[in-house]
Amino acid sequence: MEQIRNRKEAAELLAQRLEKYRGEQGVVLAIPRGGVPIGADIARKLGMPLEVTLAKKIGHPMNAEFAIGAVSLDSVAVDERAEVPQEYIDAEVGRIRQSLKQKYDLFMGNRQHIPLKGRVVLIVDDGIATGKTLEATIKLVGKEQPRKIVVAVPVAPPAAAAHFSQLADDFVCLLVPSSFQAVGQFYEEFGQVSDDLVIKLLQEQDAA
Repeated sequence: MEQIRNRKEAAELLAQRLEKYRGEQGVVLAIPRGGVPIGADIARKLGMPLEVTLAKKIGHPMNAEFAIGAVSLDSVAVDERAEVPQEYIDAEVGRIRQSLKQKYDLFMGNRQHIPLKGRVVLIVDDGIATGKTLEATIKLVGKEQPRKIVVAVPVAPPAAAAHFSQLADDFVCLLVPSSFQAVGQFYEEFGQVSDDLVIKLLQEQDAA
């Protein structure tokens, strides 16, 4: 297989590979926005609850693209070797967390976060490019002491696939192409996912 038709096909193929987790006390954590349609289908097929997970890297003060840590709504992971002033980190954490909170409230409404301790956590996205957000998510999810962290994605470059195979307890990936430039090149259809669709999928999951 060289290409995936769309996110729906990606979800079907990933769900088949994740079938072994059916019946486990698990939760699907989808990375917005592109990971949510895939996560919703997987959650439905495996009979697990669906949540979004929001994490963002903290950029270095001299180079915003260089990640020195990551923030979620309730935890922070910072590389101790970064040697960046604590005031800068505190300010960035506050700023990032405020924008994450707005997004979380938009997507989740008044739903309560599902405690991850002791659960099998399936982290789902529509592909890995740099992997910074995913790496941040794994670190922050790990702080909640889940029983197992599983990463499931349709496509990843070889270096990222090797890296996340080490980082997660289980890594499930459909395509690991050597000629990787962008996630979208491996989908026939790769439309934008809107905030409204994310909200709709989460509400449908609640009603199911």
